[in-house]
Amino acid sequence: MPTIRREQATDAEAIARVHISGWRAGYAGIMPDEVLARLNPVAWAQRRRDLGTAEPEHPFTTLLAEIDGVLAGFTTFGPYRNNQDRGDLDPAYGEVVAMYVAPQHWGDGTAKALFAAARAGLRDRGWTQYRVWVLADNHRARRFYERAGLSPDGERSTYQVPLSGGRTPLGLVELRYTGRLDD
Repeated sequence: MPTIRREQATDAEAIARVHISGWRAGYAGIMPDEVLARLNPVAWAQRRRDLGTAEPEHPFTTLLAEIDGVLAGFTTFGPYRNNQDRGDLDPAYGEVVAMYVAPQHWGDGTAKALFAAARAGLRDRGWTQYRVWVLADNHRARRFYERAGLSPDGERSTYQVPLSGGRTPLGLVELRYTGRLDD
């Protein structure tokens, strides 16, 4: 079983590597290969540092799962983002904003441990209901959330994937899943 701990500022590079490996494996066949190929761990780590997610007063919390001292996955949770905007938070609901596990740890219990820790963190902050956005074509993630007791509530959004060469972004459908934390 993994050890769960809170993110520290020095974790940005390791989180970026897991995030990108999760995207490349999980979104293969969903996102264009060109998008997945150009993901840059250095840029993603810097963006994470710029967002300040490791700061204790940040409205979102990131928890890491480590196995033998190596990062196996992470989850980020906090108040619900209206229109998925980090600047427009709805304190009535919690949200799991991100959850990524390195592909070599898929199916080994890491995701379940992270999700349980995120749910506990949301409960500890007083929420009884929470939400998760998931790509409609990400059937693996959808099955995971459904097995965890969440269900789609009918809300949809479009995730705009930027394409190179000035081409129109690709719109991917996202579904909102909801669940209760008091069950």
